[in-house]
Amino acid sequence: MKAAVVRQNPDGYADIVEKELRPIKANEAKLKMEYCGVCHTDLHVAAGDYGNMAGTVLGHEGIGIVTEIGSDVKSLKIGDRVSVAWFFEGCGHCEYCVSGNETFCREVKNAGYSVDGGMAEEAIVTADYAVKVPEGLDPVQASSITCAGVTTYKAIKVADIKPGQPIVIFGAGGLGNLAIQYAKNVFNAKVIVVDINQPKLDLAKKIGADVIINSAEVDPIKAIKENTPGGLGANASVVTAVARVAFEQAVHCLRPMGKMVAVALPNSDMSLSIPTTVFDGVEVAGSLVGTRLDLEEAFEFGRQGLVTPIVATRPLADVNAIIDEMKAGKIEGRMVIDFTK
Repeated sequence: MKAAVVRQNPDGYADIVEKELRPIKANEAKLKMEYCGVCHTDLHVAAGDYGNMAGTVLGHEGIGIVTEIGSDVKSLKIGDRVSVAWFFEGCGHCEYCVSGNETFCREVKNAGYSVDGGMAEEAIVTADYAVKVPEGLDPVQASSITCAGVTTYKAIKVADIKPGQPIVIFGAGGLGNLAIQYAKNVFNAKVIVVDINQPKLDLAKKIGADVIINSAEVDPIKAIKENTPGGLGANASVVTAVARVAFEQAVHCLRPMGKMVAVALPNSDMSLSIPTTVFDGVEVAGSLVGTRLDLEEAFEFGRQGLVTPIVATRPLADVNAIIDEMKAGKIEGRMVIDFTK
């Protein structure tokens, strides 16, 4: 089978190689892959930012059809359409796994990083951790929900936003455009979007943003407060942009007792004012993808048409061109590798 793997000397790009799939184990299933989105985390893995993962098959926004199941598998059957997600497998017995916080398991396996992912013609999944795609949800769109969708959906859950309250989404790219839709159409929040790219902001407006702010042209903190009750700031903010300044602005735009949720993963630190944190009771939290239940819910909102990922498909041969376009900020929504042609 053809697969996109991390290069032996990781440099931010992938090699397309012929790879033989091993036999499946009793608790596993084999998939014929249909689609796999390209995520910014793939770029970090390909660059060796999280360690040298040379030879690993990239991809954690995968959708495939079950073609074979192991002898112990009860949760899947041949013909099911399922996910290959970043949260590939937990230990199943630690305090995080049993309390509904399985993504923080210390023995976690991640697709396209610590185990082979979905950017290949075939893939293997641990059957009980593969989430079924509901009938009626376009599998190309489902690929985007498998990571970008569930990640932003979970982040807004973590933000604990209530209907009508203002929430600020920093970044209007592949993650941001889904965060906007979940915040607006599922949580019924007032959505403010901040970015430096005007075309992306214009798109954000079309898909549901109530207020758009170009932080390259105006002071975003001032503009946000002008668009919130009493000028106090937002109840919550979610950062999907990879710029350090966005994280700092996301704290300063909050009203007292507001909550900032970090999602994007820049390789940097952020400064945090201790007096602001203490005197205003501001919370800063991280949100890491989503659990299997979160993904089921995120898929269902997609099936209902409340969230529609912006996607385009390309062949596997284009993977490095896609990486270049992502680095240059040229991609609107999500680019998805198509294995069906």
